[in-house]
Amino acid sequence: MTGVPLKHQRIGRILATEIRTGGHPAGERLPGEHALAARFGVSRTTIRAALAELTEQGLIATRTGKGSYVVFDGRPPDDRPGRARALALRDVDSAVRTLAVREIRDSALAAGLGLEKDAFVCVERTRERVPDGTVLSYERTFLPPVPGVRELPARGLGQEPLAEVLRRAGLRPDHGEQRVSGHRIDAREAGLLRRAPGDWFLAGRRTSRAADGSFVEHVVSLLDPDHFELTVAFG
Repeated sequence: MTGVPLKHQRIGRILATEIRTGGHPAGERLPGEHALAARFGVSRTTIRAALAELTEQGLIATRTGKGSYVVFDGRPPDDRPGRARALALRDVDSAVRTLAVREIRDSALAAGLGLEKDAFVCVERTRERVPDGTVLSYERTFLPPVPGVRELPARGLGQEPLAEVLRRAGLRPDHGEQRVSGHRIDAREAGLLRRAPGDWFLAGRRTSRAADGSFVEHVVSLLDPDHFELTVAFG
């Protein structure tokens, strides 16, 4: 065996690198099959195979009649054995809405994360289906108040992807832990999600750390199981 990657594998790796390094941000539509085939000098069949690999890696989602869209959002690499992939939104048009960005102190959370300081910047967001506004997920992201992040409560997040904020602040996820379980939402959560108390959601908790072990982010989320799935690669 030569170990030389097949054409579609080589193309998949190039596109995966572009996605992971921010060349194609979350939500962006990739160029169509014709354009990609022309770029790489291959057939559309080869491009389809490359896109299928990106889908399997949880980097893109294909919407019938609309093309392939990036779903990777800068979270820890998810293609290592045993690493849970980021929860990827299934075939649906959606948009993120920021509910609040504020400074908080949470000594219990700090202790659970092994941090000495209990100060965080908390970003509260929902993801809503377009155009009917159905809430598909609710997420709270806790970040260390480092330069580039601690200014967020005053200036707001705007339309800037949170992954880009982390990148500019030098917060680069390298490894971490993610847990997901079934959860019946309570009355408060039902109000946020515009659902009925007792409805089932996926409850996720993810903690990311930099290569040196320093804290990057902690995310607590509630996700509609009709639109999200968890995939685990192993072996």
